[in-house]
Amino acid sequence: MISAAIELVFNIAILVALTLISGFIRQREDSTTREAVMQGLLFGLAAVIGMYRPMVLGPGLIFDGRSVMISVCALYFGPLAALVSAAVSLPYRLHVGGAGVLMGMLTIVLSAMWGLYWRQRWQRRAQPITTRGLLTLGLCVHATWPLLTVTLPEQAARDTLHNVALPMLLTFPLITVLIGKILSSQAQALQTVQALRDSEWRHRMLADNVSDVIWTLTPDGRFSYVSPSVEKLLGFSATEMMQQTMADSLCPDSLKLAQRHLQDAVNMQVRNRPGLRLELEQQCKDGGTVWTEATITDLRDASGKLTGALGVSRDISARRRAQQSLGEAKELTDAIIENVPMMVFLKEAQDLRFVLFNRAGEELLGYQRQALLGKSDLDFFPPEQAAHFIARDREVLQALGVVETPEEPIQTAHQGQRLLHTRKVSIRGADGQPKYLLGISEDITERRADEDKLLLTASVFTHAREGITITDARGVILDVNGAFTRITGYSRDEVLGKTPNLLSSGRHPPGFYKDMWRELLANGQWYGEVWNRRKSGEVFAEMLNISAVRDAQGKTRNYVALFSDITALKQHQSELEHIAHFDVLTGLPNRVLLGDRMHQAMALATRQQQQLGVVYLDLDGFKAVNDRYGHEVGDQLLVTVATRMKAALRDCDTLGRIGGDEFVAVLLDLADSHSCMALLQRLLDAASEPVQHGELVLQISASLGVTLYPQAEDLEADQLLRQADQAMYQAKLAGKNRYHFFDDAQDRQARDQHETLANIRQALARREFVLFYQPKVNMRSGALIGVEALIRWQHPQQGLLAPACFLPAVEGHPLAVDVGEWVLASALAQMAQWRAAGLVLPVSVNVGARQLQQPNFVARLRALLVAQPTVPPGQLEIEVLETSALEDIQGVSRVIQDCSDMGVRFALDDFGTGYSSLTYLKRLPVAVLKIDQSFVRDMLVDADDLAILQGIIGLAGAFRREVIAEGVETAAHGQRLLQLGCELGQGYGIARPMPAGEVMAWAARWQANPVWAAPVDSVL
Repeated sequence: MISAAIELVFNIAILVALTLISGFIRQREDSTTREAVMQGLLFGLAAVIGMYRPMVLGPGLIFDGRSVMISVCALYFGPLAALVSAAVSLPYRLHVGGAGVLMGMLTIVLSAMWGLYWRQRWQRRAQPITTRGLLTLGLCVHATWPLLTVTLPEQAARDTLHNVALPMLLTFPLITVLIGKILSSQAQALQTVQALRDSEWRHRMLADNVSDVIWTLTPDGRFSYVSPSVEKLLGFSATEMMQQTMADSLCPDSLKLAQRHLQDAVNMQVRNRPGLRLELEQQCKDGGTVWTEATITDLRDASGKLTGALGVSRDISARRRAQQSLGEAKELTDAIIENVPMMVFLKEAQDLRFVLFNRAGEELLGYQRQALLGKSDLDFFPPEQAAHFIARDREVLQALGVVETPEEPIQTAHQGQRLLHTRKVSIRGADGQPKYLLGISEDITERRADEDKLLLTASVFTHAREGITITDARGVILDVNGAFTRITGYSRDEVLGKTPNLLSSGRHPPGFYKDMWRELLANGQWYGEVWNRRKSGEVFAEMLNISAVRDAQGKTRNYVALFSDITALKQHQSELEHIAHFDVLTGLPNRVLLGDRMHQAMALATRQQQQLGVVYLDLDGFKAVNDRYGHEVGDQLLVTVATRMKAALRDCDTLGRIGGDEFVAVLLDLADSHSCMALLQRLLDAASEPVQHGELVLQISASLGVTLYPQAEDLEADQLLRQADQAMYQAKLAGKNRYHFFDDAQDRQARDQHETLANIRQALARREFVLFYQPKVNMRSGALIGVEALIRWQHPQQGLLAPACFLPAVEGHPLAVDVGEWVLASALAQMAQWRAAGLVLPVSVNVGARQLQQPNFVARLRALLVAQPTVPPGQLEIEVLETSALEDIQGVSRVIQDCSDMGVRFALDDFGTGYSSLTYLKRLPVAVLKIDQSFVRDMLVDADDLAILQGIIGLAGAFRREVIAEGVETAAHGQRLLQLGCELGQGYGIARPMPAGEVMAWAARWQANPVWAAPVDSVL
């Protein structure tokens, strides 16, 4: 017995330990299937361990706690866990073998079945697992065990029952209760934890996903929490918002309101203070604002001290806009009611007293509004009439929809009796009961009189020149007049009882008559043109006017149709339209129709992504034929050529005459420019084919200009015509009887050139040009010998522009003369300013070939010098580019000589780059040669440039000319030039071009490079 008890304790310890492990599995596993498998493995393993250390009763006869493990596993974790635990423990029990193997395996199976039975029983009743239930399960399982001893040998069964039965029945049910309670408590704990997690998750999801913004605020106005929905509302992320304060988030007025309430909350030591509801305007991240409704609750500690605030903000911008729109709508409604030309009134449903009256009602009834409001019909109308109105109003209040009174006589204060058309409707409240009666009354006194006159007039319709038809409400003809018979050919007896459909010509679609009747029924009138058929079968046009004739109740009784025959007028109109759209002589489309077809063709080409060709044709030699043989022959020639050219085109193409001997062809469905060349050649052939006129044989040709559409830029039809016209002139210039395609790139370049010239002209007018000055020095002595004036453009958008950016555009253009004169005048004015400041400095100015060759150049220069009397002419040097195309060398030489006589010096700029250097040097009396910087810059590394320099300096010496080198960029350049015998230099190595205001300061601090002062040996 003692050993059995010890073994029982061992098994109990194993069971408890593994039960704790089971709880750990429960905490870690989310999948119910995976948890059931692992629990089955765990409890099956526990059963195996129990069998590994059992209480041995005899050979092959063991006793352990597998029955507890398997039954509890089945009870708490279900069939899958029971199956897995049995699958683990059964093979091991079979492996152990012995006399009790059958009993042991049956114990495992029956334990699992008992556990599943009680699990199913409790689940069906939806009852929790109680201590009593666990004890019942333990007793059932272990009461079954002694019965299984029948499978043992007799002596083994007797020993088993003697040694184990009592400890098992006393202990194992209690162990079942113990393990079950542990598992139940674990399950309850897990449920509690899961419930807390679910609650926290739900609250977090609510805060994070609710459309309203949830936030908390510290007493100093800083956000301590903001839900993510703030980003949708304000554009700020929650993290960005928590870095802000209330002052950052709110607009000024809303901030004052919120701060006042927050201060009140700080001062008040009151718990459970009711929450505030404020409408606040908040700043958005994009700079805009949004209106929110904030519900704010105080957060306090146990002592009542304010620890912060909890708020929920909702976007009410739409509501604010709706309120504003509602207010505007109310104002609009009031304005409409007040200004509508009909009487509008509103009565209370209870006693039918007026609560609203508009101005039209005052004018109609003749009473002031204050006298009407609060009164009823009894206060203004005769008793019988007032009683009738009140009874009628009571009926309207109970009716649904609008109730009309087409004719209602009423007595007014000043206008006597008037006839009203009144519409009334009951306005009901939310409970469905009438609250008000709304009425709108129109004064139809004059209209009714007019209708009576119309009826009277209709009685004499037989004398009218227009055809008149009277039908009933269904359209059946009741009467016609004599003009009807005259126009249609039908007698009165032939049409009575029939409908006007017998006149139908079939030229109008069914929808035409449906629209006619729709308008007629809606408005009581229709007016328009209709094509009908006479009795003879001839189709004729008529101008038709149909009016509905209503009775006193407003019901349509008849229709009256008046019509007149406008066939001759339509024919004349058609002729006029043909004249307006077609050329009288050739019958081709004229300019108007051609323009319309061009617009249609351009839209079609864009839609179908194909090209359209526009051809401008001018007949070569037609004027000579017209002048020689007369207009009659010329007209016949035009007709014949036009007919042939039209025949040469496709059916989809259009040929039009736009005047004189000028035609335009519109070619559709072109894949590219090559696909229209055959058409163009056919047009040329048709135009040049001889024309026989009597004994005369006439022959002309045509020049064709072609442009294609679409192009890179959007164009209008008239622009295409202008392009084709330009191309046609190019064809004429090229020899006629040919075609020429418009060059879009060349045209765009010309337009760009024109735009640039316009901008330069404006820049001159706006004084946007400035002069910079680059010093020229004697490198050996260090003396400043002058400056060169260089133009710059201070562009308002692009900044300071160098000459290369704009001067090429004006080269050869008359505008170059204006720019050049401005440079001369500005340079002379600057020289005068320097002399006044004590700086005497020669200035050289570049003059272009076009300006220099102007007939009045010398006179203009003399006038500019006279305008600056303090500037000696000898201080001005004019530089002429050697590369300039000087067409009149002799004339230019004379100009230079005349200027030199005034004292002005001349220099030949960029010497060595031109094509006639020696000619210029020989024939132009210039004093200075300026060596182009391209030779100077590379002379230190390029032997050819050095040789050219030596040659130029030698030529200057031979022709007794002064020489100066451009492009002196380094001290080495200057030193080498001095060795070559050139002492004068200009370049970045000396100074860059500078504004006029900086020249005096530079001159004051200028010092030559010391290496240039050292003696050098000439290499020439």
